[in-house]
Amino acid sequence: MSENKPGKKQSYQASDRNLALELVRVTEAAALAASRWTGRGNKNEADGAAVEAMRLAFDTVAIDGTVVIGEGEMDEAPMLYIGEKVGAGGPAMDIAVDPLEGTSLTAKNAPNALTVVALAEQGNFLHAPDIYMDKIAIGAGLPPDTVSLDASIETNLRNLARARKTTIEELTLCTLDRDRHEELIARAREAGARVMLITDGDVAGVIAACLPGSGVDIYVGSGGAPEGVLAAAALRCVDGFMQARLMFENDEQVSRARTMDEGDPRRLLTLTDLARGDVLFSATGVTDGALLRGVRRTAERGVTHSIVMRSKSGTVRFIEGQHNFATKTWSPT
Repeated sequence: MSENKPGKKQSYQASDRNLALELVRVTEAAALAASRWTGRGNKNEADGAAVEAMRLAFDTVAIDGTVVIGEGEMDEAPMLYIGEKVGAGGPAMDIAVDPLEGTSLTAKNAPNALTVVALAEQGNFLHAPDIYMDKIAIGAGLPPDTVSLDASIETNLRNLARARKTTIEELTLCTLDRDRHEELIARAREAGARVMLITDGDVAGVIAACLPGSGVDIYVGSGGAPEGVLAAAALRCVDGFMQARLMFENDEQVSRARTMDEGDPRRLLTLTDLARGDVLFSATGVTDGALLRGVRRTAERGVTHSIVMRSKSGTVRFIEGQHNFATKTWSPT
């Protein structure tokens, strides 16, 4: 029997697996810290706790990381700002973070608040400015021309129903509950579809459109561009379909986008324009939602529910963590 000696490829794969678990610890840390403020009506304290805990947790991750999607510019955010270097040393990686996706949701103890992190090799995330982005997303296993951001909502619903071998009446569209979506909502309902309205947190909404059993068939609407990149990272791991386009309010925003990305800032963005290469994604629930359960706390312990995914392997793991607050070092409790 020949000896199976460990080689460079095996070592790299083992390192990747360890990195995926380290990433979960980062989102767990932020979720546990934010959960102290669940239902207390103070979204700023919740967000600050999540940011601090996530930043401290990154100090233990074996990467040479650069934040490309984060809390804003250096003069706007004390931690996890765009361009900040994080990690304990290792492969060069770009980092996209939302330490608390759904600050208002956390303050109100409303569904779908998450902590989110995605990693990719340098240059593989769109460096999206903090503006609006128009988005459409559906799940895997459908023809690539099933839906399009440039088609009407009626056409998209009709084509999706045909591809799913069902009727429009059996489809559920998810979108943010915003005045700007009033026409979209009315037309989708008139076409026969159900509409699921979410108050915040469109990362969870986009991902739900690509996970079986979520009750969501399609996500459509405008939301934050940084959140669009994070959602795209998740969709890369589950073979979802997504298109997007940046939405500009003035020439200053267009100029800012040009400094962050070399392409035409007004172009239609595909999934791989948003997130390329091998992508790792992790999210931990803060409050209960369609994707994840929220943190369960006692005075001494916390229980977290997380999802971690990798595009290269297509593996999706749901992880329950049991945490003893007396031994945690990354965050005050």
